[in-house]
Amino acid sequence: MEECVEPRAQAVTVTTTTMSSNNDDGHRRKDDGDAAEWKQVAELRAVTQAQDPACKNEDDYTLRRFLRARDHHIGKASAMLLKYLKWKPAAKPLGFIPDADVANELAQGKLAMQGHDRAGRPMVYVFGARHHPARRDLDEFRRFVVYVLDATVARLPPPGHGQEKFAAVADLAGWGYSHCDIRGYLAALDIMQSYYPERLARVFLVHVPYVFMAAWKVVYPFIDDKTKKKFVFVADRDLHRTLREAVDDAQLPEMYGGKLKIDSSSQQHIKLITGAEDA
Repeated sequence: MEECVEPRAQAVTVTTTTMSSNNDDGHRRKDDGDAAEWKQVAELRAVTQAQDPACKNEDDYTLRRFLRARDHHIGKASAMLLKYLKWKPAAKPLGFIPDADVANELAQGKLAMQGHDRAGRPMVYVFGARHHPARRDLDEFRRFVVYVLDATVARLPPPGHGQEKFAAVADLAGWGYSHCDIRGYLAALDIMQSYYPERLARVFLVHVPYVFMAAWKVVYPFIDDKTKKKFVFVADRDLHRTLREAVDDAQLPEMYGGKLKIDSSSQQHIKLITGAEDA
């Protein structure tokens, strides 16, 4: 929710898409996908752009994700897209989130972004016990969620090259009530579902303590039906087998029985997030 060098998320302005045979710049290829679906994408663009001209800066693949998130209902997809277009410049006035705006979150080393699964999806490893709600500022945490999602999306191939989603492992080893952050969880969930639709492929929840289920019961009703299916609880006895089925040994961190080295220090996590090259 796999190379050791990850490009940093940057602001990208994309021109209005056209029927192009080359999509390295985000334009759609003639032979890419279902013609009927692309016709709906064009309709979604026309409806949305009439209300917000900023829609012209979003490529066809972005519109297709919003369309799919609303089961190809043009009206619902347009409403979702308009909300995103209003949110985007407010959340990222510079086009991206600067490191300085999430410095406290970065310093906690609560996640690592390294490697890909067997389907070529970028992997994100989240360590729940490194999140301390008593120390966090909710606005900064929201910015951090956007920062991480943008950095993850930046690790994907160019639009139209087959992969638009990422996968994640949420490791809850050592998680207790002091780490529970319902407001933070709901904020992250809202950002992902509302503004990054059809980006998450699946999340493996591992080393899940019994006490976590109380928090899960509170959060679960706020997860949309499509996303609910993407959360996979993995029993300890099945951990290595499940992750190895999803991720090649060379791409799987050593802590899960693979061969990929991940430095657990906070500074290394910052390097992984911001795209600095591994030592």
